[in-house]
Amino acid sequence: MTKRIPLNVLDLIGISEGQTIKEALEQALESAKLLDKLGYKRLWFAEHHNTISLASMATSNIIGLAAQVTENIRIGSGGIMLPNHSPLQVAESFGTIAQLHPDRIDLGLGRAPGTDAQTAQLITRSSADPQSFANSILDLIGWFSDKGLAHSVPVTSNVGTGTNIPIWVLGSSMQGASIAGQLGLPYSIATHFTPDDFKAKIDQYRSSFKTTSPTAQIDKPYVMAGINVVVAPTDEEAERIWTTTQQFLMDMLTGKKRLLQPPVDPEELGTEQDRKKIDSMFSIKAVGSPETVRKKLEDFTEQTGADELIVVTYTYDPEDRKRSMEMLADLWF
Repeated sequence: MTKRIPLNVLDLIGISEGQTIKEALEQALESAKLLDKLGYKRLWFAEHHNTISLASMATSNIIGLAAQVTENIRIGSGGIMLPNHSPLQVAESFGTIAQLHPDRIDLGLGRAPGTDAQTAQLITRSSADPQSFANSILDLIGWFSDKGLAHSVPVTSNVGTGTNIPIWVLGSSMQGASIAGQLGLPYSIATHFTPDDFKAKIDQYRSSFKTTSPTAQIDKPYVMAGINVVVAPTDEEAERIWTTTQQFLMDMLTGKKRLLQPPVDPEELGTEQDRKKIDSMFSIKAVGSPETVRKKLEDFTEQTGADELIVVTYTYDPEDRKRSMEMLADLWF
């Protein structure tokens, strides 16, 4: 029997047609309370910009709010796109949250902008090249240490001092995997939307892992892998709910700006070529009845050798997402 590794949730805070942004944010906090009670290990919030169907823009703000309404679950970023931010301000934001919620905050960092090129020009604050990324992480580790000083300059974040916030590296490419390994940090691989060559990327991370790196925080490779999940009483119902995600991806590919759409019959999803393209991008998924999802999660765990899984669930109806999370907890924990 496959080992039941920890299960986590990545929330992009989808906004459904007919729902206000305020309602979507409130629903995200209600979901955080539920996940806490159900026993999930982590709840991470993503960072995206210029996307009208998502509300996960001010990531540190929502992390602070979610930490306030929960008790045990770890809350973190999946991730903070570091080139969009001053590293010192990241240390101050996360340090403040961690002071109020000690030993419950994770900082996942990525190098992508999390948006289109035009929007990236408006928010870019630091370089995305690997060396600059590594230097910023080294400074962050310094700001979170007991000394509270950056590695590069004798400057303190003050509120970050002594928080020792764990840092993860997010990645979707072979280079990202290599960077995570060379930095000696845990690696969260975005298999939920870049499934190609995921085994090779994980192997690359493990083979390049260095405990001697000045940024190293763990003594051996540690992998969290992303997977799309929808659980419903039957395979047919889950597949229909899944069409909301398929429509969302199709909108992204075609540039259509819509909120999350109600489910449709699968054959209504564009051309056969469109459906094949969607399926190839979101092929890492466990969509179906509890038994179907359990088997797919077990298979994916075996394929990746992951230490943890992080699931992504888009639904038009918040009640469908709530039920999916409850049924997922029942079948896995």
